[in-house]
Amino acid sequence: MIKHGVKKGDRVVIYMPMIPQTLYCMLACARIGAIHSLIFGGFASKELSVRIDHAKPKLIVTASFGVEPKRKVEYISLLEAALARVQSKPHKVLIYQRPNLGHVPLTKGRDLDWEEELAKAQCSECVSVPSDHPLYILYTSGTTGLPKGVVRPTGGYAVMLNWTMSAVYGLKPGEVWWAASDLGWVVGHSYICYGPLLHGNTTVLYEGKPVGTPDAGAYFRVLAENEVAAFFTSPTAIRAIRQQDPEAALGKQYLLKRFRMMFVAGEHCDVDTLEWSKRVFKVPVLDHWWQTESGSAITASCIGLGNSTTPPPGQAGKPVPGYNVMILDENKKPVKAKTLGNIVVKLPLPPGAFSGLWENQEIFQKLYFQKFPGYYDTMDAGYMDEDGYLYVLSRADDVINVAGHRISAGAIEECILFHPAVADCAVVGQEDPLKGHVPFALCVLKQGIKTQESKILEEIVERVRTNIGPVAAFQKGMFVTQLPKTRSGKIPRSALSALISGKPYKITPTIEDASVFKHIEELLKKN
Repeated sequence: MIKHGVKKGDRVVIYMPMIPQTLYCMLACARIGAIHSLIFGGFASKELSVRIDHAKPKLIVTASFGVEPKRKVEYISLLEAALARVQSKPHKVLIYQRPNLGHVPLTKGRDLDWEEELAKAQCSECVSVPSDHPLYILYTSGTTGLPKGVVRPTGGYAVMLNWTMSAVYGLKPGEVWWAASDLGWVVGHSYICYGPLLHGNTTVLYEGKPVGTPDAGAYFRVLAENEVAAFFTSPTAIRAIRQQDPEAALGKQYLLKRFRMMFVAGEHCDVDTLEWSKRVFKVPVLDHWWQTESGSAITASCIGLGNSTTPPPGQAGKPVPGYNVMILDENKKPVKAKTLGNIVVKLPLPPGAFSGLWENQEIFQKLYFQKFPGYYDTMDAGYMDEDGYLYVLSRADDVINVAGHRISAGAIEECILFHPAVADCAVVGQEDPLKGHVPFALCVLKQGIKTQESKILEEIVERVRTNIGPVAAFQKGMFVTQLPKTRSGKIPRSALSALISGKPYKITPTIEDASVFKHIEELLKKN
């Protein structure tokens, strides 16, 4: 990198799959003080171009191909289409040719071959940077319509990550840790790359899915073969395994002799999924909550601090030291225990949290700190119980206003997921001329279910009525084969709500399979 003019403060865009070379690039940037911006491998050309133009990298590092369960992803053609749109062209493009997948031609004068550059490379000394120097820019989807480049300061992040590996996750140096995420997401930055390496843990890098690579026993195999001590994944991944293999017959053939703890995050984990995970993996399963902006857990059961490994069902832990979490109503007033409200964090934020948005401090102030002065607005909704446990139910804009009553979409989903036939579901608000909005459920059934869908829907409606009450006005739903989700497992409820209400909707670029929206549209026409 240095040989080609990359220096402290320059940006390097990394557009690569889940391979060791991606980690090498991140660490190389950190060593010389360059600011890396990792963009999820296989991201569409248009969105890739927006991020390149925003970050203005001096160098782009990419690979010839990515590997998906049913196809090769041609990174170079995606990158070329993106570069054709951008104003800020990189000086050079460094390409890693993946073995056994074919060779891509290089553009003379612009492209560099990874192996050739490695053969000529010389060791460079670590470059000193101030503690607030940006380590990376990580783009996250947002309501602004503009790229939100979260800026992570170097010093506080390193301190926080090293501390959380033991305090939150209970790891000792030398043990094996696996965060089953993608390097393109904040979990990948924090807990595949920097956190475990700072703490002296072996980190597992996995290019695969929970199912289909080759089957629903894949996660169990990786845990067993690598003698993993603690594991971090998303509830979506667990639901995918359960849908394909309800009794985990494929997983039970593996002996998990060093495995002692499992953590879930990325979305609300319903109690049914949590209990299934405990039964199948035979270890404590702990939900915790954090965001791209925080960089690590805001609430958790801190194992290294002696917290309980059997907290109440449905919670996401208590505030981690450094985070003063409160629940406020729309009038900025604290609410009583077990009252749904806006989850906020009293300022200042602790070390490791973001320091701003790249080249957009005005939006940074407006988006996160204007609505609740003196607080960081997480834009999530939930409540706290009398013991200080936080229950995160949904994004604040996913609270459905039914005839003046604020109903959490997450609470209804949790109720539905307790039905033995339902593998996954999403609840969104459907416009209603009388009540303003009413809940509408999209449900995915487990494999092999023979019961009539109409009967299952009746049972679900009755279950919600019994557990949440008639005030939810829940009567409508339909069954789909798949839910649209982002690659990190989040459900795009605002887009689904618009679709269900017959309004125009926008499919964000982070959606893994955009065709699911068309599938739902077709089903709606038939109903």
